[in-house]
Amino acid sequence: MAPTNGYTDTRQGILDTAYGLVGAKGFSGVGLNEILATARVPKGSFYHYFGSKEAFGEALLAHYFEGYLVDLDTTLAEPGLNQAERLMTYWRKWQTSQGSGDDQGKCLAVKLAAEVSDLSEPMRLALKTGTAGIIERLSRAVEAGVAEGSLTLEDEPHATAETLYHLWLGASLMTKIVRTATPFEAAMTTTRRLLRLRKARQG
Repeated sequence: MAPTNGYTDTRQGILDTAYGLVGAKGFSGVGLNEILATARVPKGSFYHYFGSKEAFGEALLAHYFEGYLVDLDTTLAEPGLNQAERLMTYWRKWQTSQGSGDDQGKCLAVKLAAEVSDLSEPMRLALKTGTAGIIERLSRAVEAGVAEGSLTLEDEPHATAETLYHLWLGASLMTKIVRTATPFEAAMTTTRRLLRLRKARQG
């Protein structure tokens, strides 16, 4: 099928277009017709790649986390920094992206977790797999930070990474409610405390 939207890959074009729509309105709030009109593809193209809207949602989440994990790997391997500094860079990027008004930068785990987890088992599992991948990478980074001496812990690395990820998910939700950066500021303070960062390494 020849794409009509400027993309060389129609499936990719549908996913990229839908990301901003779903990030702004949620999964249930975006109709198939809106996705197709914005992506400029016929309905037949959609069903050629996705058997249903639920299958599309599962693919959207898998695609989102694939890109997210690539970006996370890059951040956690940034040259010239120790692991504590790389971790703090990640949290600062989180605050910047989730505190902005750009729907393209919104975290789909934050946006969709409560909405789809009780409605779609495949989408819940895609969320579970994606967030587990994030926590595993954070765990390895925390463990490396302990080994090099740039941070210390009260708990073991995986539990700490899990706690921190949950903390930032909660802060993202609270920021939506209170419409201020206060939850992120509190999350940053708690993150530094849990990692026992030295003053010179706080960033």
